[in-house]
Amino acid sequence: MSTADTLQGFKRDGRVVIVGASLAGLRAAEALRDGRFTGKLTMIGDELGEPYDRPPLSKQVLTGWVPADGTTLPRRRDIDAEWLLGVPADGLDLANNHVRLADGRTVPFDRMLISTGVRARPWPVEAEAALDGVFVVRTREDAAGLQRAVAAGPSRVLIIGAGFTGSEIASVCRERDIPVTVAELAPSPLVGGLGAMIGEIAADMQRAHGVDLRCGVKVTQLEGDAQGRVRRAHFSDGSTVDADVVVVALGGIRNTEWLRDSGLAVGVWGVACDAGCRAFDLNGLVTDDIFVAGDVARSPNPMYEYRFISLEHWANAVEQAEIAAHNMVSAQANRWPHLSIPTFWSIQFGVNIKSVGVPTYADEVVVTQGSVADHRFVAAYGYQGRVTAAVSFNNAKWLDHYRQLIERAAPFPPPCPTPDQPLDAKPVPVDFPGPTLLAQGATVVVTGHDPGERRVTAMRQHR
Repeated sequence: MSTADTLQGFKRDGRVVIVGASLAGLRAAEALRDGRFTGKLTMIGDELGEPYDRPPLSKQVLTGWVPADGTTLPRRRDIDAEWLLGVPADGLDLANNHVRLADGRTVPFDRMLISTGVRARPWPVEAEAALDGVFVVRTREDAAGLQRAVAAGPSRVLIIGAGFTGSEIASVCRERDIPVTVAELAPSPLVGGLGAMIGEIAADMQRAHGVDLRCGVKVTQLEGDAQGRVRRAHFSDGSTVDADVVVVALGGIRNTEWLRDSGLAVGVWGVACDAGCRAFDLNGLVTDDIFVAGDVARSPNPMYEYRFISLEHWANAVEQAEIAAHNMVSAQANRWPHLSIPTFWSIQFGVNIKSVGVPTYADEVVVTQGSVADHRFVAAYGYQGRVTAAVSFNNAKWLDHYRQLIERAAPFPPPCPTPDQPLDAKPVPVDFPGPTLLAQGATVVVTGHDPGERRVTAMRQHR
């Protein structure tokens, strides 16, 4: 049978399993059906209910504008799938092409997509994390519970972590005139994602809106009362703050534990795959039946020297899922690479923050246009003399211009495209924090290789 016949047989009668029934998983399933895959499609997810959108959870849901159960993702088409929800995947048998579920069942496949995403990093002390009034924000249930707590008018909200999610929640609380304390171990908010200069601007913005921002300190203990409700937090500098709502916003953990003994190249930054979304095994060999998409994927990008990059971006999850689905049902010569430039947005304290490119892949940053004092500007990022990213505050209309600069590796610093270039504009070091803080605050991470970490044990098979 020819390769073309084999592919047509797979498209007609094959079995595809998608592990991770959220945004990337749903969009991949729709793309498979659009690509004329008529075989059996199985969706596996650890949450009950239909796939839903996560960005609104720290924005529209928290304000009460959209109910938590109103975030269900729209269906572009019927996918005719078997849904196995409420039970997580527990293992992967590559030798026999089976996914093991936590309830003991096994699900066979011919090709599989891993789109298990990330989960919220919990407060590390289990008893303190269980106190009434302590929240993380990742699921609909998380957001609904926090929305009710904020709507009740707490005396103070403590937010642990000043990344994008923590800062957005702080913004919502201040809009409601709720006293807010934000604790951040790094020198400033958003520093893990955008660097020190933007972090200082974000810090000034938060304090101008009445946030009690405490940087360079660590929360060492959450204290509860006799009824098991959180009442006080202790800090590493010896100070305390009374709060009856605590939000733990320390970033995410990629859901890869179920793949630990699978033989795939899996680590804390996700599942390594090539630009065509095919997973690597431990020996660096590409697999042809296992694909990866979304927040859990870690793939090389030619525009960034083929470095492996992990992204927690909505648009990336959609684009990567559609490319993975296309490549599943296409011959080698017709497969597509995932080469998109990341984009991201956040609204906080009345400012629309948007980025294009990879700010964490930079050694310098400069304000190229606008006014920092007015919180209306664009900053360009550069690495070794070329443009790699840009961030705008209330000035997003120019980001497409910077996208074009990134695509053609334009020299850094770039000329200002408008007459409003600051007179004192000059590049400064980006100054990102160390890997531990970066993992908690960045939405784009250039993972590379850490020579201090042994990731793989080589095993030679004799034949």
